[in-house]
Amino acid sequence: MKRKLIISVTLILGLIVFKSCKKDPEITNGNNPNNHQTTPYTIERKAWYPPFKLPADNPLTEEGVMLGRMLFYDPIMSRDSSISCNSCHLQSRAFAESLKVSKGIRGQLLTRNSMPLFNLMWQSRFFWDGRVTNLREQVLIPIQAHDEMDLDLYSLTLKLNASEQYTPLFKKAFNTEKITPNEVSKALEQFLTSMVSFNSKIDQLFGRTDTLNVISASALRGLNLFMKPVEDGGADCFHCHSNIPFFGNTSPGGSMANNGLNAVFTDKGLGRITGRPTDEGKFKIPSLRNIELTAPYMHDGRFATLDEVMDFYSDQMNFNSPNLDINILAHNQQLNLTQQQKDDIVEFLRALTDNEFINNPKFKNPF
Repeated sequence: MKRKLIISVTLILGLIVFKSCKKDPEITNGNNPNNHQTTPYTIERKAWYPPFKLPADNPLTEEGVMLGRMLFYDPIMSRDSSISCNSCHLQSRAFAESLKVSKGIRGQLLTRNSMPLFNLMWQSRFFWDGRVTNLREQVLIPIQAHDEMDLDLYSLTLKLNASEQYTPLFKKAFNTEKITPNEVSKALEQFLTSMVSFNSKIDQLFGRTDTLNVISASALRGLNLFMKPVEDGGADCFHCHSNIPFFGNTSPGGSMANNGLNAVFTDKGLGRITGRPTDEGKFKIPSLRNIELTAPYMHDGRFATLDEVMDFYSDQMNFNSPNLDINILAHNQQLNLTQQQKDDIVEFLRALTDNEFINNPKFKNPF
């Protein structure tokens, strides 16, 4: 059994090595065509990181990343200056929050749970319903949403252009005399792009054979169950969360799925965006990295703990749900995991927590 577990780990790490050997795109020096000088921002790249996908037309600079960080934490970004992006995205929670659903500026409850923020440079869809495919576009939507920050872009730029604090910072980062939504979105994009999380215990297995000195025997068993198909006695988690090293799904089409939560949809998810009945009930497949920190779970925050999530996938999936993901439909029966198997998978999921990320001073409130 121990030999089989080690083989599973070796296969996973082999995939990580394969991906990390690809050449990264060239990183520009951060100087724009009119010779405005900026300082390149460097992201440390460890051996198991996937190839970077940095915005070619918005090179990361020290000035731009810091400006985006300030905007992220500043309540000036909301209509009444009462909340910031950070209000719903806390570093201690991997930039998610502990509420079942988020709250807007007037304290009104929204309909969905806030998603964590990390490894966004590799994401191909944003929001639970996948309605945006570009991070630079995504950052401006919560600011304008009436039930979130409720600040139109004209008013936002008036605020920022009137600020003695921000006008010189935008000048330094983007060489602009007048702040526009374009620079705001670029600054936020730079900060969010810099938020990389790949230093969990699972990552620390890289290049090691003494696995039990890194993670527990229970976590190794959980990893084995995670990667095995049902017919081989596994839990078949990898079909939806197999994009290693992300432990999610970053492909444009495959990143959306219906996991059998409901037979009737009060929230149609992607179907509300596309208008296609075949997309109803589909939501973004989240990364399982830092999942220990991001409770409650699912798009509506219905599950308070990982134990509840495991109970659902073991015994409660709704096989009558329209548009059910084909990988779940293929089982045609509940997994009926034992309590030990559930506990082992949860232990593995906890080994995906990146404590370095949630304590990184580069992402903390700068004020």
